[in-house]
Amino acid sequence: MNRTIKKVAVLGSGVMGSRIACHFANIGVQVLLLDIAPKELLPAEEAKGLTLDNPAVKNRIVNSSLQAAVAANPSPLYRKSEASRIKTGNFDDNLKDIATCDWTIEVVVERLDIKKSLFERVEQYRKPGTLITSNTSGIPIHMMTEGRSDDFKKYFCGTHFFNPPRYLKLLEIIPTPDTDQAVVDFLMHYGDLYLGKTTVLAKDTPAFIANRVGVFAIMDVVQVMSQLGLSVEEVDKLTGPVIGHAKSATFRTSDVVGLDTMINVANGLAQNLPNDEAKAVFQLPDFIKKMAENKWLGDKTGQGFYKKVRGEGGKSEIQALDLNTLEYKPSAKVKFATLETTKPIEKLSDRFKVLVAGKDKAADFYRKTFAGLFAYVSNRIPEITDSLYKIDDALRAGFGWEMGPFETWDALGVQKGLELAQAEGKTVAPWVQEMLAAGNATFYKVSEQGVKQFYDIESKAYKAIPGVENFIILDNLRATGKVLWKNAGASVLDLGDGILNVEFHSKMNALGSDVIQGLMKGVELAEKDFRGLVVGNDGPNFSAGANLGLVYMFALDQEYDELNLMIAQFQQAMMRMRYSSIPVVGAPHGLALGGGCELNLHCDRVVAGAETYMGLVEFGVGLIPGGGGTKEMTLRTAAKYEEGEPEYNLLRNTFMTISTAKVSTSAAEAFDLGFLHRGDEVVVNSNRVIAQAKAAAIELAEDGYTMPVQKTNIKVQGKGALGMFLTGVHAMKEGRYISDHDVKIANKLAYIMCGGDLSSPTEVSEQYLLDLEREAFLSLTGERKTLERIQSILTTGKPLRN
Repeated sequence: MNRTIKKVAVLGSGVMGSRIACHFANIGVQVLLLDIAPKELLPAEEAKGLTLDNPAVKNRIVNSSLQAAVAANPSPLYRKSEASRIKTGNFDDNLKDIATCDWTIEVVVERLDIKKSLFERVEQYRKPGTLITSNTSGIPIHMMTEGRSDDFKKYFCGTHFFNPPRYLKLLEIIPTPDTDQAVVDFLMHYGDLYLGKTTVLAKDTPAFIANRVGVFAIMDVVQVMSQLGLSVEEVDKLTGPVIGHAKSATFRTSDVVGLDTMINVANGLAQNLPNDEAKAVFQLPDFIKKMAENKWLGDKTGQGFYKKVRGEGGKSEIQALDLNTLEYKPSAKVKFATLETTKPIEKLSDRFKVLVAGKDKAADFYRKTFAGLFAYVSNRIPEITDSLYKIDDALRAGFGWEMGPFETWDALGVQKGLELAQAEGKTVAPWVQEMLAAGNATFYKVSEQGVKQFYDIESKAYKAIPGVENFIILDNLRATGKVLWKNAGASVLDLGDGILNVEFHSKMNALGSDVIQGLMKGVELAEKDFRGLVVGNDGPNFSAGANLGLVYMFALDQEYDELNLMIAQFQQAMMRMRYSSIPVVGAPHGLALGGGCELNLHCDRVVAGAETYMGLVEFGVGLIPGGGGTKEMTLRTAAKYEEGEPEYNLLRNTFMTISTAKVSTSAAEAFDLGFLHRGDEVVVNSNRVIAQAKAAAIELAEDGYTMPVQKTNIKVQGKGALGMFLTGVHAMKEGRYISDHDVKIANKLAYIMCGGDLSSPTEVSEQYLLDLEREAFLSLTGERKTLERIQSILTTGKPLRN
């Protein structure tokens, strides 16, 4: 279908509507955001003599909603300025303007009568052939088009975004029997490529896929919790990161989302699923009913399963709800023997067998909840979807699970999971036993070509997962023998077409000696037999920075020669990448902090995921960027001196970016801060980053890439600028904005960026700046205050103010 989306109308400006509008603005689409006109004046409006016909009054609801969205934290916008693409209006005056839109999305209140009434009005103005979709989370899609024209029905579909739309990756596409297949295909493709979503095709069944299974899992946890006598804190410990779920786990997530939301979905499922074998699970327990009566709905009402109170000395503390007494008590630390046994196990898929093998209450919990989940999802095929991978995709993208139900079952072993379910009295769908009987032992496997395949129930054979041909999944390459070299912290893999990839697999992908060795090896191998190199990984984050534990150990033992060597090797690796005979492309996503940011600063090109949070954060631990970051930011600033803005202003802006440890809130903002620059790219779908980085490396190679020459003409400002910085830093200290130790760090940073104590502006080399940088970094590691800050980060995860 030859269709271009230039302008979108979003009907309804509530929490979801305003944020869907923001995300379309993020990707460069013009948005018309509409809502109802108020029926009554506010006192302030009456005092001004305004009437209901005044434009400011008529657009009050929509404008207030958009303002709230723009001010929200975390922001639904990549940059605040993206909001300029959104034009607001009201249904009375501006519904006619949807005639100029390529796609109209309805996001009004979840009532069928209201939606149908709005669609009747929409049909008066909508241009034939344009898309019309509903963002409902539960109302049957086919019921909305009753009485509508054939053209309306042909281009109508359900598009269920998850909140918050910028950050949660799931977009469920729910067609009706009348929806044109070309419309479905377009939405699946557009959601993936342009909106950055995991697009999942769902059947028109209650709550679709993610909420159907996800809410079942939550309600089943609540039932098992009651059976085993577990507390709120214990359940959250058991259902968090240890099983690859969000840190907020079950009940903290409920408080954030709102207990009323979970109640509404659960009640809807209990009423609309008369034939569901597990329908009893959706019945609300008495304590949830009582919480609803008390308006203990979570953060929106100030208390839910948890509440924050002022303790002794005015210090805030978190209290948890005792579900037996419905009274709050101080939140207790949780410890289970089974969880202790999993602490050394880094890889998530290796933990599940250990979790169900324990002898304590935690293991009982896992055996029961896994049994219930496995049986439930097996019986949802073909009811909610024909393909098991869609359930996994939906739960990963919509609920933030690292592994979906069938992936978890695979990790445990399909036969073992079947036995677990049977032991708990759960009935697993017959197709699972048929699959095993036919000699198919897993739900997924990787083909010899490195393509991930799923077990297709209808054909009883393995098929490639549609769409993944556009992704490069490093785990799949690893499984097919594409690793050319590896050590404990890094691997070099062959991506094909003459491009290699250096992947990190240290904790938090921290940059230590193993990773540096991997980078050097990757460049060496690429220069010898290949034509390009990508630096990227499939972890949750690109890199949290350098290995601070190693820095702390050397500094504490006063092993300054070792520390100097470590810094020098880091700098050499960065320069080796920058000045190699092959193009090097960085592929950051998630956190790219400290050394992770410095690495990307030295790549020939960066292809960043839209949700990339880059920053030189060393100042927060009492250091300066020592892996070439200070040098490179100074170099980039000097390159702008011909653009007309006063040179001192440009240098001061860069100094402030580093000295305040600014981190971009998106890849778009990383351009504003100078961490990304002209030629770098942003990819909205993080699953596509490595594939696009590979394409960029090929492009650079085929364009005749030649090794650049190290720069020896970097203009530094010398004493004049240094005096400006020292004066400013002193003023900050006198105003008690910074500490004595901050003064030391800031003065050293200024010294490097100005080129030292030079009498006048001078041109220097990169190596000159690197030497200044290394000397400053090394001297700061000898400071007691720096060691205290590093220790605080290592032990508490938080910087110490001193």
